[in-house]
Amino acid sequence: MTGPAPAADAGERTTGRWAVALAGAISLAVAMGIGRFAFTPLLPMMLHDGVIDLHAASWLATANYFGYLAGALLCTFQPWIWARMRHLPAVNGPWLVRAGLVATGLLTLGMALPLPASWPLLRFAAGVASALVFVYTSGWCLAQLARRNSAALGGVMYTGPGAGIVVSGLFASGMVQWQWQAATGWAIFGVLAFALTAAVWRIFRGGATPQPATGANANVTTPAVGLGGGEIAALTLAYGIAGFGYIVTATFLPVIARNALPGSAWLDMFWPIFGFGVMLGALIATRMHIGGDLRLLLAGCYLVQASGIAIGVWSPSLAGFAIGSLLLGIPFTAITFFAMQEVRRLRPLLAASFMGLLTAMYGIGQIVGPPLVALLLRRSMNAGAGFALALEIAAGALGCGAGLYLWMVRAYPVRRNRRPDGIGRC
Repeated sequence: MTGPAPAADAGERTTGRWAVALAGAISLAVAMGIGRFAFTPLLPMMLHDGVIDLHAASWLATANYFGYLAGALLCTFQPWIWARMRHLPAVNGPWLVRAGLVATGLLTLGMALPLPASWPLLRFAAGVASALVFVYTSGWCLAQLARRNSAALGGVMYTGPGAGIVVSGLFASGMVQWQWQAATGWAIFGVLAFALTAAVWRIFRGGATPQPATGANANVTTPAVGLGGGEIAALTLAYGIAGFGYIVTATFLPVIARNALPGSAWLDMFWPIFGFGVMLGALIATRMHIGGDLRLLLAGCYLVQASGIAIGVWSPSLAGFAIGSLLLGIPFTAITFFAMQEVRRLRPLLAASFMGLLTAMYGIGQIVGPPLVALLLRRSMNAGAGFALALEIAAGALGCGAGLYLWMVRAYPVRRNRRPDGIGRC
């Protein structure tokens, strides 16, 4: 995008802070809860229908994560592309959010078609759309909330993925009980995506993402773009580890539970419990009065997720999976919320691009997970042993990520002053 950001229109000026936060939550619910994670609760149905096996499911999930990576890279280089291709029509964050939401609905509906050869392409494109919606919803809504002196409401926005996971999980649980086919589930989720998109369509309008806020929400110092390269690189690597750490559970949780607890009536509830944890964690992040270093909170979040994974491995029981799912979910969007705030601290003038960079690294981490599971399943005597080893590796990676944040605290100290809204500023 080139040229100055257009002035906000009357609708944008009068849109309330809660309307912005809730619109962001719904947008992320569509992009993440449906566009990306509807596959998880529908996977057991697809396996039951015989349209896919576990090995193919791993690569189908990987196609989605490759798309997420491609979308994140597109977000990262979007300003560079538009600066050098001036013949392209100008676009802005809200326009891209709208386009991504519509694409998510169409691609989800496409999965209902009996054309398995097209499914990898559809899941790849859904990943691209998810990344676009995530990055530009995050950037636009966080900036809008900052202009309204309500930056802490960003945590409400990040309840969206959890809400989408809960809804998709409960819907899928009902479909299993009614013995519906997976194709019906994909069709229902596609229609739901369009309904939710219509609900927020009018909110995502207006000009480009606003410039960093001034006054109460501004940083005391604005780091130059070229400074802090080592710190942003370490943050990017650590965030990528989070993508790998959670993805095995987030992709295969219902299948892992079925393998460990065959015949249990609660098999389909672990995924909604994970989604409830995601929502709870986002709300906790919203209510926290942060005056210290966010990287300490990020390290703690990684350790909580690692503990959640380890509990499921060490105690593959009803209680173990329930507690593990909750602990895995609670830090899920809190990690994103804190990490994106760190990006805004380090790169306030290029926040959207660097959010895209972190999201790309997160995507790389996700891509590694499903093929690792496929490899371990082939080499293991049984599926349970293969899943257990993959989960142990994921938990260990999250522990390493926590250590990386603790190293950053010592290597790149940050001084923060208290702000009236309780969020620290540098």
